[in-house]
Amino acid sequence: MGVWLYPTYRNIRHVGGGYYAVACFYFLIGEGNALADYRALYRKWRPVDFDDVCGQDGITDILKYEVASNRLSHAYLFCGSRGTGKTSCAKILAKAVNCENPHNGNPCNCCEACRSIDAGIATDVIEMDAASNNGINDVRDMQDEIAFTPALLKYRVYIIDEVHMMSGQAFNALLKTLEEPPTYVIFILATTEYHKLPTTIVSRCQRFDFKRISTDVIISRLLEISRSEGIEITDDAARVIARVSRGGMRDAISLLELCVGANTKIDEKLVFDTVGSGNRESAFKIIEAVGKSDYETVYSIINDIVMKSGDLSVFWQEIIDAYRDVMIVKNSDRAKIYLDLTDAEYSYLSEIASVYSMSRLNYHTTMIEKAMADMQRAINSKRAIAEITLTRMCDTRLSTSGEALALRLEELEKAVKMMRLGVPAYAPAPKADEQKNQKTEQKNEQKPVAPAPQEKKEQPLSLYAEWGAVLKKISELKRSLSAGFAGASVYTNGCGRFVIRMSGFFADNLKSNANDMAIIKGVLAEQEGTTPDRIELVIEDNVGRAGGATDSDSIEDFFG
Repeated sequence: MGVWLYPTYRNIRHVGGGYYAVACFYFLIGEGNALADYRALYRKWRPVDFDDVCGQDGITDILKYEVASNRLSHAYLFCGSRGTGKTSCAKILAKAVNCENPHNGNPCNCCEACRSIDAGIATDVIEMDAASNNGINDVRDMQDEIAFTPALLKYRVYIIDEVHMMSGQAFNALLKTLEEPPTYVIFILATTEYHKLPTTIVSRCQRFDFKRISTDVIISRLLEISRSEGIEITDDAARVIARVSRGGMRDAISLLELCVGANTKIDEKLVFDTVGSGNRESAFKIIEAVGKSDYETVYSIINDIVMKSGDLSVFWQEIIDAYRDVMIVKNSDRAKIYLDLTDAEYSYLSEIASVYSMSRLNYHTTMIEKAMADMQRAINSKRAIAEITLTRMCDTRLSTSGEALALRLEELEKAVKMMRLGVPAYAPAPKADEQKNQKTEQKNEQKPVAPAPQEKKEQPLSLYAEWGAVLKKISELKRSLSAGFAGASVYTNGCGRFVIRMSGFFADNLKSNANDMAIIKGVLAEQEGTTPDRIELVIEDNVGRAGGATDSDSIEDFFG
């Protein structure tokens, strides 16, 4: 065990016309050559060269080319949300321009310049926090320093973080220096709020926009860190951390380190407990329950969140995100790509989206946005606000807002349209047990089937050209019904007889549901300009057909 007094030269002070390095002494305790201090994971795994930066390949390729070809700009502006690599790239660029042995634009990390910058003792690389050094006097001090050449390195690099927080006078004082600095000075400005910067500052810099890091890239990095650090983590847990971090690598690594404190294998449940909210599945269950007006499920989920000391504000944000996912699934065929969903998640969301209209989604999102604002004002009433809002969302009659009235009007118009098609208004769909009993009774019944007229049988069937328009109308009335016709073929004889050949599972369900059969007959009649009683509808099982022989059952066989 030994004690060392280690000097670092972090600051430069202007005293009496001269510049002096101020030594900061640190007592480092260790054994042999190993330091005893612990570094946070995000600091330990900070990228050391451009190739190590995750998710910003376009930016790092340009910076590497500029360093390798010695075509450096005098000022750089790095914009982007937190944790996307702005400060890391700034430090790597400072090393690369001063490196004694650069490799294809990357710093070697072995020379004295690279090691001094990594250790934070390079006097020619100055990091400024504009949040605390935002006055005109700070800029004037910097201008005085610029007049002197670098002490040890090739370039003096100024890294100004959160530059948008500088005052107006400070920006004005910086303009001339930023436009024509000495050849040995490079400015690197970093900001999370680009829109707050004066255009006069932006126009003098080479701008790079750092995008949010994709979920897959963050997952890959988390698993790499976990393997190296001996951390046990499941793939699902890594995906949850990546989603919660919202594209920020630093946030993801910090949350991983927080979960490590549990001293157990990190799984999905542990991550949700650590974040302090319900999980993504609970948010989707809330939406599903609200669509079915299932009050018991709604209250049960909220109670579980509260009893587990979860933060309802965080969970409420997850509900908002979940509604956004449902809206995208409902309106886009490429939702699985946009939302980074698994096949199971996409199927589940599609099922939820099928019971919602856009008007109902608009009404719900308006309600939850208002509730989110109310929660921020009334911190001690979050549960009451959440439960009252969800109750109103279950029943539009409990709200007098414009969105609720518009939704009720749309549902009324839909009910009238269904009645015109011959479907009873608000008729509940048969339950699974009722469907099973109905099928059994139909099988046991020995009703004589009236033969179809001979002339109809002899008329050949052809593909129904208007099926696309019919399917679109069915989707407007009941989207879940239209989804079952994927891969179906529809034929007609031109005299009111229609044959639908589809998957056996959907065929059986369709035959046992009088309401769905009535909807199809009504839409076909509307499309053909006739009445539903003149439509003969036959459902055939594609799987069971062999050699052209079919077992077809008409609607009269099942309901008459």
